[in-house]
Amino acid sequence: MVSKAASDAPSQAPRPPGSTVGAATGAGSGKYLTSSVAGAAKILVVGPLGVGKTTLIGTVSEIKPLSTEAVMTQAGARVDTFVADGKTTTTVALDFGRMTIDGELVLYLFGTPGQQRFLPAWRDLAKGALGALALVDTRDLEASFDALGNLEELGLPFAVAVNIFPGSPRHSVDDLRAALDLLPGTPVVNCDARDPASSVRALIALVQHLIHVATETS
Repeated sequence: MVSKAASDAPSQAPRPPGSTVGAATGAGSGKYLTSSVAGAAKILVVGPLGVGKTTLIGTVSEIKPLSTEAVMTQAGARVDTFVADGKTTTTVALDFGRMTIDGELVLYLFGTPGQQRFLPAWRDLAKGALGALALVDTRDLEASFDALGNLEELGLPFAVAVNIFPGSPRHSVDDLRAALDLLPGTPVVNCDARDPASSVRALIALVQHLIHVATETS
């Protein structure tokens, strides 16, 4: 059960992990979708400033991703959380990419701005979304609270992907679940947003969760 986001084809549930992915295998890659695509789903990629949303979408997208990055300014520095690692730009509208699973289901990935001041745009992007992948950074878990709270307020199912940075503290899934106040059924996976296979696994974990949620509510 998937939503018909940006597609006139009938919806069809994706296969579980083990299925092939266009971004990783070349199936469905290119400007146009293949004739085998039977359904589409709009997926949000959310998280705080500098957590790796733009990187993950660019890593898995089978088309040239759209990115609305702007140089961070002193005015923005007064209201935005400081981010280390030499980050000089920020998403101000959205990131967009596309990934095909099994040649049958296409995921349209929408990355949201990380700052809470962009919440009106964030809410608009959430319209029609089937679910979300929430990226977190264990170096600053508190920075993820706003994004997770927004998802819960919207009632949007999500999975959590812990993006591993150099020197990131490692925690057990139970400790992360408690620190982030997650429901028991919310998937928590480790991820390297720079690595295609790792990023795809995180998205597949989300798709599995969405199938489970749809099955429970049907």
